[in-house]
Amino acid sequence: MSIETLTDTAFQFKNQTGVYHGKVRDVYSIGEDVLVMVASDRISAFDVILPKGIPYKGAILNQIASKFLKTTSDICPNWLMSTPAPNVAVGKRCEPFRVEMVIRGYLTGHAWRTYRSGERELCGVQMPDGMREHDKFPQPIITPATKADEGHDEDISREEIMEQNIVPQEAYETMERYTRALFERGTEMAADKGLILVDTKYEFGMLDDEVVLMDEIHTPDSSRYFYADGYAERQRNGETQKQLSKEFVREWLIENNFQGKEGQTVPHMSNEWVNTISERYIELYERLTGEKFDKAVATITPEKLQEDTQAYLDMIA
Repeated sequence: MSIETLTDTAFQFKNQTGVYHGKVRDVYSIGEDVLVMVASDRISAFDVILPKGIPYKGAILNQIASKFLKTTSDICPNWLMSTPAPNVAVGKRCEPFRVEMVIRGYLTGHAWRTYRSGERELCGVQMPDGMREHDKFPQPIITPATKADEGHDEDISREEIMEQNIVPQEAYETMERYTRALFERGTEMAADKGLILVDTKYEFGMLDDEVVLMDEIHTPDSSRYFYADGYAERQRNGETQKQLSKEFVREWLIENNFQGKEGQTVPHMSNEWVNTISERYIELYERLTGEKFDKAVATITPEKLQEDTQAYLDMIA
């Protein structure tokens, strides 16, 4: 049975002043101060939106992000006000910084590819000699990236951010402090569920002269997790680590000769493969939250989604 997915939105809310369609999220501006962020069921990899939506993906991302935003609000303020529908988060409009705060606890992914090429510096941060893929860093490292409107984000060092005044020094130092504290909390919460938070990214903005955490945190689209059970043994034996993240989608694309490069074609996504991706996202939700994912609650028509969101907007107007 084919499940309806939310891949395109064209909502009209009262006092709507604009809309931005991202790779995965559609962001509606309400007046001057409020944003409605709709997490669609679209999935992207290598900066390309894949041709089929993934059932429940938007609801899963939205619910994981809202849970972690609520459970880290004692560390730093964030933009979230409410989640009036499974796929919807409503929050305060912030002035975003054009930098993503990437923090890495392990030599994996982009860091490993850089290391394997012979480089020992990433974003101005030195990486120790003698490490193997997926080894733990002595201390987590922050490797920022500039946010690109189109194409790939670019690595940048702390010093370059200061020199180019992309983020004022005081604000950047606050972002660094928050990043380390959030990663430490995320690591503790993951460990409690038998997982290792490998790396992740945070986005910040300014609201009323205060640095505020924005967007999603600790979701499978923004973070990488390993299973803690067997990690050490797999490292000793030089085996591949068991991951709980979107990485398996990238691996499937690479196996099918697609990395988003010119002239390459996205491979066919069978219904069986789409359902496999959906089940993997559900597994990650249940492992991360310790709660059963309720498909019935997460299933909502676009009409009901708009109705419930508008009801909340009316309440706060």
